[in-house]
Amino acid sequence: MKTSSKNTATLILTCPDQMGLVAAVSRFLFDYGGNILHADQHQDEESKVFLMRIEWDLNNWILSEENFDIKFQPVASRFKMNWRLSWSTRKAKVAILVSQFDHCLADILYRGRIGELDCEIALVISNHPGAHELTQFYRLPFHFIPIEQKDKATTENLQMELLYKNGIDLIILARYMQILSPKFVTAFESRIINIHHSFLPAFIGARPYHQAFAKGVKLIGATSHYVTPDLDEGPIIHQDVVQISHRDQVSDLIRKGRDLERLVLSKAVKWHLENRIVIYDKKTIIFD
Repeated sequence: MKTSSKNTATLILTCPDQMGLVAAVSRFLFDYGGNILHADQHQDEESKVFLMRIEWDLNNWILSEENFDIKFQPVASRFKMNWRLSWSTRKAKVAILVSQFDHCLADILYRGRIGELDCEIALVISNHPGAHELTQFYRLPFHFIPIEQKDKATTENLQMELLYKNGIDLIILARYMQILSPKFVTAFESRIINIHHSFLPAFIGARPYHQAFAKGVKLIGATSHYVTPDLDEGPIIHQDVVQISHRDQVSDLIRKGRDLERLVLSKAVKWHLENRIVIYDKKTIIFD
């Protein structure tokens, strides 16, 4: 598996829009030896909120991780910032949940193996045994946990125990066709990414391709989004579409949709791992 050679830190912040913000952050980084590699910002004109992502090289950085909070606090307090910091040296630990269809799982595992997704895939959990062989090929732990509809709470408790034990930072629902409870979602708030095989908000639920076919649509899509307690209504990260025609049957829609699902999910995961996403006002802002 390829590993990242980056030695950087990334700061994402939101605060009321005001003069001097960029200068203050840039000056802070300069004072401690930070060489800025990427900087992007956005101002929400309606709410007067400023959002920023800034990434810098750590080769000449003189401030320790432990002291960053203390040193940066005066700047953060002055501008009333909400902020988070990530270090490239710490790889996010990822768990994948999957059901019967394994095309998204296969794609994520491959991209992880070649280093396109800079993370540590720690385990795969499924309510179907079929993904075991694929997971074994990548030498990853596989946990088959069947679901009893009358006692889904026990299933989720077993899943959460595994996730906590492995220190999971991100959960990928790679066509995991089960509704997660509010308890589960709240425990991993803003850390669960789902792929929905439809261009949301159209055609929610389990059979969107059948609904699309019945409506005679000319485009089908896929949507990656963060999971919230409201089914298929979480902040959207990425979407894409493909054109279809009257000649296509449901099976054709499903086949074409699989390619979209893989691409849309992998892009969302990549952006999350690269700390390019800010959830703001029930939406997402994706920094370049």
